[in-house]
Amino acid sequence: MLHKCLSPIFPCTSLSVLARAMSSSSGGPTSPYTTLAISHPAESVTHVELHRPEKLNAMNKAFWREMVDCFNEISGDPDCRVVVVSGAGKIFTAGIDLMDMASDVLQPGGDDTARVSWNIRRIITKYQETFSVIEKCPKPVVVAIHGACIGGGVDLITACDIRLCTHDAWFQVKEVDIGLAADVGTLQRLPKVIGSRSLVNELALTARKMFADEAKSSGLVSRVFAEKEAMMAGALEMAGEIAGRSPVAVQGTKINLIYARDHSVPEGLDYMATWNMSMLQTQDVMKSAQAAMEKKSPKTIAFSKL
Repeated sequence: MLHKCLSPIFPCTSLSVLARAMSSSSGGPTSPYTTLAISHPAESVTHVELHRPEKLNAMNKAFWREMVDCFNEISGDPDCRVVVVSGAGKIFTAGIDLMDMASDVLQPGGDDTARVSWNIRRIITKYQETFSVIEKCPKPVVVAIHGACIGGGVDLITACDIRLCTHDAWFQVKEVDIGLAADVGTLQRLPKVIGSRSLVNELALTARKMFADEAKSSGLVSRVFAEKEAMMAGALEMAGEIAGRSPVAVQGTKINLIYARDHSVPEGLDYMATWNMSMLQTQDVMKSAQAAMEKKSPKTIAFSKL
């Protein structure tokens, strides 16, 4: 059952129809991609769907490259103000496609230990960019998780800005079970997402599953929905709320939140002052103030593209 509709942009019936379409696995990857399906379910909203349902959205070589291309394109797209990420099929993702990726990791090439090591390092940093590009994207990214989110899936979602999940969702930092330390983001971002070093250590060192209720109580996700269609409706409604605000304000907020996370309070304040000494000169401030005085929603304002 869908939650109560709060968005004046999308009527509840429209949200339901769009969510049902976003929840289905019909169609296939969107050219030029082979692992991603890209759509635009609403104005200024881009939907990126992991789309290898027959392989449980396992992350093969093409995926790691296509995510970088996709989010670089989104970053420069003035028609996009917010992104929703989800997975097609039964689960969000089974993580790395070991069979497809084995040659890269286990046979990196090189004439001696030093050269092999340099090649392995190059491969790892390339794969790290696959999820760092989500964090670097100035557009807020809402990720909607259903079913299993394993290994690389945790790396992916911790690079996103807002995380939603279904009651049947579960999360697993799987890497120690396959003989390695997670190396593309989980160990760096999860401690800053959850905040409990003890819990992060437990999850990373034991590879145990974390279910939706614990994910919500620990802060990994902010909302839990009964099933996927309701979650996609909630994600789309949230995306509409974000897209209806000034893109100057929204993108500046994301950039400064990430900067503040990685710096001291005085450094963050200084960066913010430097940022807003130019960004406060936007017309969006006056437009938003005028709408507030007239008791109108920011979503009624026609903001220029950014």
